[in-house]
Amino acid sequence: MEQMDLLQAFEIIVDKAKNSSLGEKFYQEADSHLSFVSDKLRISKRASTIMALFADRYDDSHIQFSDYTDFLDCRILSLLRYAKETQELVDKEYICRYKDNGLYYSIPVEVMEAFQHNEPYVPSDVEELTARELFDKFDELFTKCRRRKIDKQVLRKKLRALVSKNEKLDFVKAMASFDVDTDDVDFPLFILFCTLFVINGDDDIRYHDLEFLYEEGEAAWRWAKRGLSQGDHLFFVEKFIEYTNDDGFVDRESFKITDDAKKQLFSELNLSSMRGSHPKGGMISFEDIKPKQLFYNSKESKQVGELATLLDEEHYQSIRNRLKETNFRSGFACLFYGAPGTGKTETVLQIAKKTGRDLIQVNVSEIKSMWVGESEKNIKGIFDDYKQKVKQSAKAPILLFNEADAIIGKRQVGAERAVEKMENSIQNIILQEIEQLDGILIATTNLAENMDKAFERRFLYKIKFERPNLDCRSKIWQSMIPALNGTDVGYLAGKYDFSGGEIENIARHYIIQSILHGKPENTVKSLTEFCESERLGGSYSKRKVGF
Repeated sequence: MEQMDLLQAFEIIVDKAKNSSLGEKFYQEADSHLSFVSDKLRISKRASTIMALFADRYDDSHIQFSDYTDFLDCRILSLLRYAKETQELVDKEYICRYKDNGLYYSIPVEVMEAFQHNEPYVPSDVEELTARELFDKFDELFTKCRRRKIDKQVLRKKLRALVSKNEKLDFVKAMASFDVDTDDVDFPLFILFCTLFVINGDDDIRYHDLEFLYEEGEAAWRWAKRGLSQGDHLFFVEKFIEYTNDDGFVDRESFKITDDAKKQLFSELNLSSMRGSHPKGGMISFEDIKPKQLFYNSKESKQVGELATLLDEEHYQSIRNRLKETNFRSGFACLFYGAPGTGKTETVLQIAKKTGRDLIQVNVSEIKSMWVGESEKNIKGIFDDYKQKVKQSAKAPILLFNEADAIIGKRQVGAERAVEKMENSIQNIILQEIEQLDGILIATTNLAENMDKAFERRFLYKIKFERPNLDCRSKIWQSMIPALNGTDVGYLAGKYDFSGGEIENIARHYIIQSILHGKPENTVKSLTEFCESERLGGSYSKRKVGF
């Protein structure tokens, strides 16, 4: 057995397990290899059996015990007797368990990497951290759990360990003020609220941001959701969170940490640099972006395709290295400009999806109105956070400045008013950061004609998004409402010069009406009515770009 390694042992165990029903004969024949795995991984022989079976399907993220009944020639009940051993593997973080209309298992990549080196997987030790490092760890754990790379029970255990190890931090001390203890059922939820704010600047936290913490149908989530919706959850009582306010109306499905709680909990962080750093946006995983077919004219298609090819990781790294060797800037700043609804933002999302890059979205129009007097720090904080994400990520994420009109407009000469000085200062910071950029920045704007010339030369790619031509409009109509025939598509595309965003809006309106009142007898007539009312004024008329 001296020459044996874990992968070989797994293979032999699986071979001997075939058609064995995992009976006594199997354990006799596989004993030496099971002992090897057991000693190596410090788990029982029965757990070693399950580990071998799972390892044989490590590329499957939806492993079920029922997958093995035919292979092993046994009933599912026989495998359910291995619940104790399966829990042993979960506790040691060798496998991840989750519910999704059934009970599933997967093996984290780092576990298999350890096995490939003939080593047991050893979770990283908990260490003393700075407050910022602590939240980076929190974010890493939540991301893994969201992507089903670690078990929810393991997540809670690791969160408790991190907090206990770093009890000297002001954040940990302040938790007691909100009646939160690491043993409380809502402890992970509390940490998640804090992490969403610290990492993403999120003041618009919704149920879908939180529900991954819980198993499907879990009572704890039902109770938490009830308390959050009715406003009597402990977090409200302790004034930790409050409902967001949208144009004077309370949104009972959107939550934010109160200002007082922020001051108490995050005093040791440079909070001012994070306030509003990613307003109503934040980090978007490329895995969460839904693929969407977009239609371009020939020039747009060529430019977008070239940029997507450039950002493919293999090309991206080789080009960056070559630029550095020749003393050119290695960062890539791009500008997407054109009329509203022409697909600028959606194109960024689809490029991120195609190239496997996460996206940090910044709605810059909100920055100047938030935390007045600290806008410059907000902007600097965005770039500081982005630099950290680049260092931490296998692939550099894309930094998206959405609706950037507010910060790339012409600078004020001889500015005297405080607001004008602030705007000039913000622009100077952005210009400097673009010069030093070691990553990918894409800005979108509807009003490129107002852009300061200093920005123009700093954008390597400048792609103009035109309103779709007749052919593009036809394809968009057909993709949105497949039931339309060619004649109807041609009529709608020819009569109305809508953008893709406007056509999508009309299609959504049509679907909603169909659900409420049934499919109309005359589809084109119904769509025409929606077309005529799409633009303000009650009838169709062309409007100026930017309005």
